[in-house]
Amino acid sequence: MTSSPQPPTTPTDPHGHTGHEHASHGHATGASHGGHGHGHSHGHGPAAPVSKHLRKVIAAVLIPFAATVFVGMAVLWPGGAPAHQRTGVGFDRQTQQGTVVALAKVDCKSVNASQVPPTGDTSTPEGREAQAAQTGECKKATVEVADGPDKGRAFFEIVQPGAPRQLAKGQEVVVAYAPDAPRDLQYSVVDVNRKLPLALLAGIFALAVVVVGRMRGVFALVALVVSFAILTLFILPAILQGSNPLLVAVIGASAIMLIALYMCHGLTARTSVAVLGTLASLLLIGLLGSLFIDWAFLSGNTDDNTGLIHGLYPHIDMSGLLLAGVIIGSLGVLDDVTVTQTSAVWELHQADPGMGPRGLYRAAIRIGRDHIASVVNTLVLAYAGAALPLLLLFSIANSSMGSVANSELVAEEIIRTLVGSIGLVASVPVTTALAALVVSADRTGSPAAAVVPQPTRGGRGRRRKR
Repeated sequence: MTSSPQPPTTPTDPHGHTGHEHASHGHATGASHGGHGHGHSHGHGPAAPVSKHLRKVIAAVLIPFAATVFVGMAVLWPGGAPAHQRTGVGFDRQTQQGTVVALAKVDCKSVNASQVPPTGDTSTPEGREAQAAQTGECKKATVEVADGPDKGRAFFEIVQPGAPRQLAKGQEVVVAYAPDAPRDLQYSVVDVNRKLPLALLAGIFALAVVVVGRMRGVFALVALVVSFAILTLFILPAILQGSNPLLVAVIGASAIMLIALYMCHGLTARTSVAVLGTLASLLLIGLLGSLFIDWAFLSGNTDDNTGLIHGLYPHIDMSGLLLAGVIIGSLGVLDDVTVTQTSAVWELHQADPGMGPRGLYRAAIRIGRDHIASVVNTLVLAYAGAALPLLLLFSIANSSMGSVANSELVAEEIIRTLVGSIGLVASVPVTTALAALVVSADRTGSPAAAVVPQPTRGGRGRRRKR
């Protein structure tokens, strides 16, 4: 098949090398040396166009899938979280903003900050803490309510010397309001206001993404906002309304995947292959997670927060909620792996258009092995870091490794980590094989793929037709 010469899409340097050749050289070298030096950047230059026939095949698979996802969202759309009467427990409290307007030092005993146990036993940690609180110097904070119907109302908060949260004059705080309590006890400080440092850090993050990523970074931030919107407007309210958590998580995660990948990486065949690889891995994670959560008899109700959710909404399937968390938590890392592997195959193909599917797979899988090692380690350490206080408690109790792993709290994290890691590992060969088959099947159908780079002469690049 003869194709007409195509104009170069990237500028050439004085030696006649195109931008594609430079972009793909790092992947080709990394593949021949076991993939060392492979980064997580997905900006590998524009993807070569594929033939119309292949685009139709990909569209025939993905368009019905995307239509099913968005129809499912429309059917399950909750229209907001269901209303309920507040219990005043944990996060289920009415909160308002407040400001510490005055701070005075007082004797702890004079304000009855804490009572020594009636037995006088100070050998226990509670007894020693109570005795220290009575003999130490406390702080009496005057807090003014900054919003709500009682704006301007002041109340007092006693801060003990050993309290983990100390207050300072002028500090902004979060206060809880209990309307059924006596008037003097209706307000209490429950946290400090951290909005300014969090907003500043978010601004620095957004600026860094835009400066380094430019327009691709802007699209990534927009995709991040859309992902949070789907999470807060669809996934969470739909689960609270009583929809199946697993079904909601699969539909919501699929919508996030479609929007984020196509928005960040473009509506191309390369992105579509990454979508297919991500979808296959999510299905595997869902099946394995469902099997092992049931087999290990994990209830999903293991701490105060999940207990409060179950108490407020008894109809929610807590084990299904656990599985939904596994799927959503694995999605972000899966996107990175599948896009990187697809890009590696595309760049290797552009570097050597004559390479067949088997050769492409072998070269790209060497890059994937390095990616697997780094990503799995990252996932395990992320979960271990989140559960570090719990692990410290087991260490203090001198519990054996077997008893620690057998407890439901730790078993949840183990199954979450291993199921997600299996899905990540499987995504590499699956995505690599799909990408190798697609670019190889299109080798004679794409004008860009039919062009073979020739040695240059006199500083000018030449291409010949096949």
